[in-house]
Amino acid sequence: MSIEWVNLDDDEEVLWQGQPRIKSILPAVVIGVPLIAAFGFGLLIIAGAYLSVKNTYFVVTDQGLYRKSGVVSRNVQKIGFDKVQNISFSQGVFGSYFDYGNIEISTAGGQGVEMRFNSIDNPREVEKIVNNHLQKEKEPSTQQSGDGNQLEELREIRKLLESIDQNLE
Repeated sequence: MSIEWVNLDDDEEVLWQGQPRIKSILPAVVIGVPLIAAFGFGLLIIAGAYLSVKNTYFVVTDQGLYRKSGVVSRNVQKIGFDKVQNISFSQGVFGSYFDYGNIEISTAGGQGVEMRFNSIDNPREVEKIVNNHLQKEKEPSTQQSGDGNQLEELREIRKLLESIDQNLE
């Protein structure tokens, strides 16, 4: 699967990429087939569902989540990990049996679900990848712990200078 539609930063790494399952057009086929014979436009319903699935892509990188959709035009959405408030997955009866489902992403300050990865394979695995990365983002970085060490060193230098000052008096 080609992801040239994503403008990745030089240091950005792709953790997962996928598309909706092609079988997710089954409801459109069930509705469209009888309408082909009766009204002739059932084929448009099926073709529209097929093109929608084939033109939808999802990408998870170490910096954020991307969703591309659109048959005639292109719509690319990105949510940075710093904005993600909640992530969940859902599976229906068939999804549980055949291991597919939806991932829903909510953001801080957003209203409801901001992004949905619909009908993807192994949604638990994708949720785990995103959650693991979110936890890494929230952990103190080595730079922050280094700053803490530098602060402690400055305190020690200050104490040393104060003791020298006292000895000179």
